[in-house]
Amino acid sequence: MNQTKNEQIIRAGYAMAEGAHPDVERFTSLFAEDGVFTDESSGQSFRGRKEIGIPVQIFAKAFPDMHRELYGVYVSGDVVVVELSLNGTHTGPLETAKGPIPASGKKIQVPCCDVFRLKDGQIKSFNCYVEATVLLSQTGVM
Repeated sequence: MNQTKNEQIIRAGYAMAEGAHPDVERFTSLFAEDGVFTDESSGQSFRGRKEIGIPVQIFAKAFPDMHRELYGVYVSGDVVVVELSLNGTHTGPLETAKGPIPASGKKIQVPCCDVFRLKDGQIKSFNCYVEATVLLSQTGVM
């Protein structure tokens, strides 16, 4: 497979975010100093390298066996779009903007689409469109 440099950067980021002990420092190093990670389902934005790793840590705590299955990676210049699912078992509290969701012990397989914009080999923005209603349903909240 002939991957572009931008695709390689994004695939590396997903690998660093896997499981209970993600390599948050390496993950955030892929971002520009002023990079932004936006969780579109909640409207929360995480700005700069100090904040960008927070969502990765939240999901690792709630789903220690977290695995992101990539179904398609589409590259157009400095834009990379990824169709994927978030998979894991909800064994820890899931921190949300409205408060924590207690562990349910339930498995999830949640559809997601991520849009990355890169500049000079670094991620400038990461917009995550996770299907929140499916996540809430599969964890037993809805």
